[in-house]
Amino acid sequence: MREPTPRRDAYDPVPGAFSERGTNGPTSLKRDLLLRLRLDGPSSPDQLAERLGASRTGVLQQLRALESAQLVSRQTVRHGVGRPRHLYDVTPDAQDLFPTNYDALASGLLAAIEAVGGDDLVDQIFDARRRQLGSRVREHMAAHVALDAPLLDRVRELAVIQADQGYLAEAILEPDGTIRLREHNCAIFHVAQGSPAACRAELELFSDVLGADVVREQHIASGDRCCSYRITDN
Repeated sequence: MREPTPRRDAYDPVPGAFSERGTNGPTSLKRDLLLRLRLDGPSSPDQLAERLGASRTGVLQQLRALESAQLVSRQTVRHGVGRPRHLYDVTPDAQDLFPTNYDALASGLLAAIEAVGGDDLVDQIFDARRRQLGSRVREHMAAHVALDAPLLDRVRELAVIQADQGYLAEAILEPDGTIRLREHNCAIFHVAQGSPAACRAELELFSDVLGADVVREQHIASGDRCCSYRITDN
């Protein structure tokens, strides 16, 4: 017996993900096609249309859009006489549109590390991560701002780096000359809630790569709306 079609809300990729990949138009059928292909494997347009209760023309149109976006692939299968059969399947590029659970994995790993070595080992792990991140951040900043650039320019570049990592960061120059870095999102929120070492490492990272005094004034993990840092020259 064929598996029933799952409820629409069983899979909800990032809003707008399909249109950003060049597949303009309604996203619900695209989403359902990707889910159906993930569950059922290679399928023909006729099979997909039957399973989803959609028109074959509509299914073909959306499959072509998904293929153009490299989210599905098509293979031709010949069987006897007559026209060849086209089968579609999801590509590895579609993986990012399906649900993930990295927060739970990271939190579970940290809990395991703490169980093995206690808080000291957790601190060592975040220190090692801070050093790795520090090397990459310095390399990026060296390519975009001069080593002797004004502090504000360095903070602005750091804000760009953090924004690229999902922190919705911005650099702010207050009327009184105070420089602040604000992060309006915590990209590691659940990890930060469970391990204060994560936020300590970030604070030390900012101080290291900027060569400046960095003071956290607001903290998302503590209930504030943003993480805000006051930054001054040493």
